[in-house]
Amino acid sequence: MAVVANELPKVRRSPTNTKIKRDTHSKRLARIGWAFSTPALLFVALVTIFPIGFSLALSLSNVSVTGNGFSLQGFTFSNYYELLNSSTWRYAMEFTVFYTIATVLVELILGTAIALILERLTKGRGPMMALLLLPWSMITVISAELWQYIYEGTYGVLQSMFSAVGLGSPVFLGSPTPAVVSMMVADIWKTTPFVAVIVVAGLVMLPSEVFEAAAVDGASSWTTFWRITFPLLRPTIAIAVLFRILQAFGLFDLPFVLTGGGPGTSTTSLALLSYKVMFQNIDYGPGAAVAVSATLLVIVGSLLFLRVFKAQVGKEELQ
Repeated sequence: MAVVANELPKVRRSPTNTKIKRDTHSKRLARIGWAFSTPALLFVALVTIFPIGFSLALSLSNVSVTGNGFSLQGFTFSNYYELLNSSTWRYAMEFTVFYTIATVLVELILGTAIALILERLTKGRGPMMALLLLPWSMITVISAELWQYIYEGTYGVLQSMFSAVGLGSPVFLGSPTPAVVSMMVADIWKTTPFVAVIVVAGLVMLPSEVFEAAAVDGASSWTTFWRITFPLLRPTIAIAVLFRILQAFGLFDLPFVLTGGGPGTSTTSLALLSYKVMFQNIDYGPGAAVAVSATLLVIVGSLLFLRVFKAQVGKEELQ
């Protein structure tokens, strides 16, 4: 019987049948994944894509305001023509770009320095990170109210401190340059912890063998940071910078609470300008055009940043 059994032809699975089964299984998993993802995608479309599309439609229409709301009448580029000829829009764009670059750069430097200190802590890292996250966890409007009390010209904390040491009574929010710097300080105080936590997460994931080899070779701390730590941290830093660019470019809460966009228009961001044009001047077409221009600038800036980062990573891999 054993001989007969061995002589029976063995049934072999066809490679084609195996591939078909594998493809069918993959398609079924994909359908399950889409089924679970659809509610989240619909929610994202509702709160993100639809407002952007509606703003685009407003910006390309003649919008007439009535007692029952507003209506779109005809297609036009006049809103964008008005935008391009507006010195207020140009200043708001320049201010937003400058503010974004300056604050993100300072936050990146301070956040990386704090992260390096936290990464070296053997005890108490958890409580220190929890304490560090307190400014970030505060709602921006609340932190702006806090800083408004600090900067207040009559009974503010800083005013009392300067007067106590005989430095006079400086104006923090009453003139353009001090107002911009004061607003940047408030933003950096709040968002530096966000960068620090992301960089700490990246530092913890770095391989320790590389640093041990550098120590054996006698590399200094400064050389180790620039030649090993910083290059390995570039993906993490890129994520932190990208998130901060997206947040900083949508600047609205701080100038709205602290300065109202003033003095004059010195702290008016694109988001605040769009709000003022739409809801204070009741001019929905140009206001929507301002919002669309800000969105386009964010998209272009993010794509350029990712392209440059990808090119740098590619060069490092080739080397």
